[in-house]
Amino acid sequence: MNALAELMRSWAACTAPVDRERFTGSARLPLPAFFAPPDAERPGEFPFSRGVSPRGYLDEPWVMGMYSGYASPKETNARFKSLLKTGQTGLSIALDLPTQIGIDSDHPLAAGEVGKVGVPLNTVDDMLALLDGLPIAQIRQMRSTANAIGPVFIALVLVALEELGIDPASFRLFLQNDPLKEFPARGTWIFPPAASLKLSADVVEYVAAHHPNWQPIQFCGYHVRDAGGTAVHEVAVATANGIAYLEEAVRRGVRMERLAPSLFLFLSASLDIFEEAAKFRAARRLWARLLHERYGVPRDRCAIKIFAYTLGGALAAQEPANNITRIAYEALSAALGGVQTLATSSWDEAHSLPTEEAASLSLRAQQILAYETGVANVVDPLGGSFYVEDLTERLQAAIAGGVARILDQGGAVAAIESGFIEKLLGEAAYRDFQDVSSGRRLVVGVNFKARPAEEGWRAPAFKLPPSVAEDAIAALGRAKAARDASAVQRALAAVRDTAARGENTVAPLIEAARARASLGEMVDALAAVFGRHGSSITATVPSAPPKLGAEAVS
Repeated sequence: MNALAELMRSWAACTAPVDRERFTGSARLPLPAFFAPPDAERPGEFPFSRGVSPRGYLDEPWVMGMYSGYASPKETNARFKSLLKTGQTGLSIALDLPTQIGIDSDHPLAAGEVGKVGVPLNTVDDMLALLDGLPIAQIRQMRSTANAIGPVFIALVLVALEELGIDPASFRLFLQNDPLKEFPARGTWIFPPAASLKLSADVVEYVAAHHPNWQPIQFCGYHVRDAGGTAVHEVAVATANGIAYLEEAVRRGVRMERLAPSLFLFLSASLDIFEEAAKFRAARRLWARLLHERYGVPRDRCAIKIFAYTLGGALAAQEPANNITRIAYEALSAALGGVQTLATSSWDEAHSLPTEEAASLSLRAQQILAYETGVANVVDPLGGSFYVEDLTERLQAAIAGGVARILDQGGAVAAIESGFIEKLLGEAAYRDFQDVSSGRRLVVGVNFKARPAEEGWRAPAFKLPPSVAEDAIAALGRAKAARDASAVQRALAAVRDTAARGENTVAPLIEAARARASLGEMVDALAAVFGRHGSSITATVPSAPPKLGAEAVS
C-alpha cells in the first residue's frame, strides 16, 4: 500500500496544487477565473467571444427575469411582487395584444384579447398601477415587449416615473423597440416598415440624449427562431435589422461610441446545447467586429450584451411535464454561452399562460443552475474545446453570409417589403416540420416513445379573472372622464404635426401621455401621418383621419 500511495503522490505532483484546507467534504477545488493558454483570447477582451467581462458570473450571476403580465396592471403587479420575493432580479412586462398593436381595450377589435397574453396599458394610470409599490432600487432590469408602440410606451413610463417621484436615472429600463422583426416573424406591427424604423430610431435618439443609462433597443432574433428559423437565421436577421437601426441613428448624429455599450441582442436559448453556446460566442464576435470596423467604436466598447429567452417553440403540448427538463437544458446553453440576462419559459406554456407555480418553478431552475451546478465557477467553461471553437467559427461565417444576403436585397427594410426574409423563415419552418413528421428529428413524447394522451400529465389551464375586459374598459372610461379633453386634443395635434414634419415624436408623445391621452389615441395620431401596415383599423382622431391609397402600405 505504501508503494501505491507513493504512486498517487507522484501523480499529484504533476497537477496544480490543491488547497488542502478547502478540499474536505463538499468544498470545491480552487479554480482560476478562466482557462486558456498564454496567447489565447481572454474573457472581456475584443472580440469578446469568451464573454463581455473578465469575471463573467464570478461576482454575480446573470439577471434572472420572467416574462410576466396578464389580466390587469393590478394582477401583474402582484405577480411581479411574488416573483421578486422568490429571488427574481429583473422584470419583463408582457403586454396584451391590443396594447402591442396600439388599440385601446374598448376598441371592437380588442374583444376577447384584453389581458389575455399580457397586461393592458391604456393610459398613464395603468402604468402607475403596474409600478405601484415595486422596489425599484432592487430591480436590476425592467424590460418590455414594446416594439411598434416603442415611443408611446416610453412616454407612458416617463410620465409615470415623474408622477411617482422616481428619478429616471435610478430606473433601469430595457426596451425591446424592434418593430422590423414583427413583419416576418411575430405579427404585432402597426406602421409600414420604413415608418416603423423611423419611430424606433426616435426612441434610440431620445434615450441617447436624455437617459443614457437606459437600453433603448434590442436587436431581436428570438422571434425569428420561434417562427421557424435556424440559429443562423436568428442572428443574421437580428444583425441586419440592427444595422438598419444603427445606420439611421448615425444619420441623426447619435454618437455610436456612447450608444454601443447599451446595445443588446435578444436571442433564443434552445436545446442543442453546444450549438447554442457557440451561437452566443459567434454573435458577440461578429458584433464586436461590426461595431469597430463599420462604426469606429473603440475596441474596448464593442462588447454587445445578450438577453436570452428559453425557446418556447421547443416546448411540447404532449406530456408537458417534459418541458421542465427541456427548459433546464435550454437555460444551461445560455449560461455556457455567457449571456447577461436570461428569462425562462414555464412548463405549461404550450397550453396556457403560466400559472404562478409554474413560473416560480422556472425561476428556481435558473437559481439551481447558477448556485448549485458549478456552471458559473469559471468564465467561458467551453472555451478551448475543439468542437465548440470550430462550431463558433462556422456559425460566425454562416451568420455573416446570411447578413450579406439580406444586405444584397437592399437591407432589412427592403428585404421585409419584398418578402425575402419571410420566405426564408417559411422554408426553414417547413423543413423542420418535415423532419419531425418523418422522425428525422426526434421529440421525446411526441414522435419518440409517445404515451397515450390519457397517461400524460396534463397542464392545469390558467384562467383569467372573468371581468378583465370590463375592468380595463371601466378604468379607461374613468381616465377619459377626468381629463381635460381640449388639452388632449391639443397634445394629439402636436403629435401629428411633429410626425408630419419628420421630427422626433417622443417629446410630444410625453406631453400627450401627461394630458391622459390613451395609447390608442396616440397611435392613431401617428397613423394619421404614417398609415397602417396591412390593416383596416381606422383612426379615431376626427381632425386628421388616416391617409389612404398609396400613402398606406398594404
